[in-house]
Amino acid sequence: MAFPEDALDLRAEIQIAGVWTDITSRLKTTDPLVASYGMSAEGSRVDPSTCTLRLDNTDGALSPRNPLSPWFGQLGRNTPVRVTVPSGESYLSLDGTPTGIASTPDTAALDIVGDLDLRVEVVGDLYSGPITRNLIGKLDASGGPTYLLQLSTVGTLRLRWATGPAVYASYTLPLPPGGLPRRVALRAALDVDDGAGGWLVRMYWAPSLAGPWERFGAEFAPGVGTSSVYPSNEPLLIAPSTPTSATPGVPFEGRIFGAEVRNSSGTLVAAPDFTAQAPGAASFVDSTGKTWTLAGNAEVWDREYLFYGEMAKSPPRWVPSGRQVWVPAEAAGVLRRLGQGRKAIDSTLRRKIPSTPGVLAYWPMEDDRAATQAYSPIPGVAPMRVTGLTFAAVDTLVSSEPLPTLKAPSSLNGSVPPPKTGSLEWTVSWLYRLDTAPAVERTYMGLTGSGTVKRWAFTFAASVSRVVGYGADGEEVVNQAIGTGSDLFGQWVQVTFKARQSGGSVEYRIDWRDVGGDAGGAGATFSGTVGRCTGVISPSAGFHTDLDGMALGHVGVFSTYDTTAYTGAVTGYAGETALNRMFRLTQEESQLPLTWTDGDATRDSALMGPQRPAVLMDLVQEAADADGGILIEDPTRLGLLYRDRTSLYNQTPALVLDYTAKQVAPPLEPVDDDKWTRNDITVTRIGGSAARVTVTDGPLSVLPPEEGGVGVYDDSVTLNLFDDNQPIQVAGWLAHVGTWDEARYPSVKIRLNKLPHLIPAVLGMRVGDNLRIINTPHFVQPGPIDLQVRKITHTPKPRTWEVVFECLPAGPWNVGVLEHPELSRADTAGSALAAPVGAADTVLTVATTAGPRWVDASLLWEFPYDVRVGGEVVTVTSITGQVQDTFARTLATGWGTATSGQAWTTSGGSTADYSVQGT
Repeated sequence: MAFPEDALDLRAEIQIAGVWTDITSRLKTTDPLVASYGMSAEGSRVDPSTCTLRLDNTDGALSPRNPLSPWFGQLGRNTPVRVTVPSGESYLSLDGTPTGIASTPDTAALDIVGDLDLRVEVVGDLYSGPITRNLIGKLDASGGPTYLLQLSTVGTLRLRWATGPAVYASYTLPLPPGGLPRRVALRAALDVDDGAGGWLVRMYWAPSLAGPWERFGAEFAPGVGTSSVYPSNEPLLIAPSTPTSATPGVPFEGRIFGAEVRNSSGTLVAAPDFTAQAPGAASFVDSTGKTWTLAGNAEVWDREYLFYGEMAKSPPRWVPSGRQVWVPAEAAGVLRRLGQGRKAIDSTLRRKIPSTPGVLAYWPMEDDRAATQAYSPIPGVAPMRVTGLTFAAVDTLVSSEPLPTLKAPSSLNGSVPPPKTGSLEWTVSWLYRLDTAPAVERTYMGLTGSGTVKRWAFTFAASVSRVVGYGADGEEVVNQAIGTGSDLFGQWVQVTFKARQSGGSVEYRIDWRDVGGDAGGAGATFSGTVGRCTGVISPSAGFHTDLDGMALGHVGVFSTYDTTAYTGAVTGYAGETALNRMFRLTQEESQLPLTWTDGDATRDSALMGPQRPAVLMDLVQEAADADGGILIEDPTRLGLLYRDRTSLYNQTPALVLDYTAKQVAPPLEPVDDDKWTRNDITVTRIGGSAARVTVTDGPLSVLPPEEGGVGVYDDSVTLNLFDDNQPIQVAGWLAHVGTWDEARYPSVKIRLNKLPHLIPAVLGMRVGDNLRIINTPHFVQPGPIDLQVRKITHTPKPRTWEVVFECLPAGPWNVGVLEHPELSRADTAGSALAAPVGAADTVLTVATTAGPRWVDASLLWEFPYDVRVGGEVVTVTSITGQVQDTFARTLATGWGTATSGQAWTTSGGSTADYSVQGT
């Protein structure tokens, strides 16, 4: 098929002052544009996306320091650049900003008060949280929902509606486990009266708005009584912003292909179809007569990204005559820039506490050894004055950099500024570790105040702790003894003391919490005023020698009664999931967008150990390594994309290539080597124990070659896991992948200029997707070849377009699933042919050598299923026999013969050469 010169319609753009500027006419065809993203099949971690372009610069416009350039002063390092081609279909592009919406004015038809049906077809992030994203709906005058469809937190779909003025109801349901297609239609239908005195919501998904719709979850009536929808006079919006407390949410970011709103009779009352609109359309009329208008950065677009990144290099080049001036530009994804700095991010406590609402003063005390005072990151808070502290002496608190220890008569004094507004409550919290309890009570912290109590002292001994409050003349206002145990010593402990006004009395409480463990405390009241906390102090004579060696740090003062500043952060977020850690890190540190694909829709990824100070991207990659998924750059924006391990399981191929139809360009060269062979795996948990898995049988086992194996290929991996039960699981998985007996296909090439009908499918491919090659020559291997894509490279030219997929075998990622109709089948422990098989034979007699026998014809519902023998995939339709299992096959192509003892294994492949029938 011919590929006209203008068929590709390649477009290269750079962003100048926030506006995308077309530079396609500057592309020099002598050096082809090359764009790639993903992780090399030869590597284990993500590589920054890259794009090389040769651009005409005869006019000097691309020279950043040329004052005659129309972009002088605006073209610099890390200028955003994107390369796109037509996607073949229009859609509404939304960037998630509050003003980027599509809307239609209110009409009587949109004022639905009874049954309601909302539908929308999208491509975007369905599972990331904890942010709620609004899809379509009407709001009331206060910004609350009249009716609203949302993607709620942690992969759920939510329908919210008003039942009266500022009175709202909602129904939320998790999206189907196993993940949904990248492009999917979502639907929520409200039945305000189910005929039994209640209301129901039903939720569905479909490949498109045309259906077929598949319901997920169960209908649910949360209370007795029918419902209704309270109308409003506001417009119908796509991707509205709802900052109100009634329905907090942000606009959806991604692509909308169409939406539908139906009333109680099922009649369409709004039906924007963005696929039918011309790119750039600012308004249009839908099939129901509604006029839709786009605002902000919302636009009708029809492009697909080949690359999105930043200009890394754009050096001007020229020949001496000046007749040729060009720029050999190199662009890269955001990881190139993030990888430049190697500064470790702060400890979890140091990062969280200063950002906590109500913080008045905070001294991390993570200063280096030569420090003479304790720095405060809170603006306006003076350093804490100290004497006798040995800084950076103890590094056993996982949520902190090394902290100081006391040496009598060490002292400290920190001044606390007043709150900006009057406050009748305050909290002070700090962490300490003292390995041996003092024989008598010793003061281990003190505070000053402006209320009835001017000075607070906190003491402890082996079995008692005490809170003492002194008045203006030194008299005791408070003296409360609290029985405490040995758990206050020999480990890190967080102390929290808080006080607040309660009428004419002051309520106070002290709590101790073992870091990562139990908590306990006591409190009381006294007559007086609470005042404010004015300082953190040591005893006037300094800390006693009984406290020598006590480590101390992260002293925080807050204008609230209690605080969540230490929650989670104090343990380094030990026990949080890998997905949650990646999301939190990217949000906390740089607001770097992170999207993920969650295969089981539960966000139930690997549990992480404590987060220690390290470089941001190392911490993000550490989480990806613990979970075992794929971390790459987002090909559609400056951000990251993570595919969790479960999203890689049991995939339907996103692209199928027919070898005999010449859809695979030469050379297709399998590599049958030992590059990834690993049969002896040791996994060590940081700060914990290790586990080892050795594969002792099979063709890639540790057995020597003369005994049917390949010898020892050992490896060790250290991961930041939560507990010592995880290493054995990870080691087993890595050994499974490392002993998968299949050839690699590092490179699969497609020439799209000869196969333009494949363009939509190829453009839809993402790293981690499965690719299948069918009808391969018999001298390669029978049956389909299933591959997992790890890197995608586009090389578009004026009249050609070459795409290369770098791949690994997809077979290891086909896993069993309990109670699944197909994926719950278990193999026997061993089977072999009981008699030789010839090319013309129709019956295969199979002996089960270990484990249970194959199911027989009495379980008809278990058939058919696939098995593999000697590389041949066959479909078993029936089995008969008592001592031996008797299979039968119908001769198809005469493929192969097998001798007695040939092993059989189950396979996820499709039928290749034979159907198998019972005798």
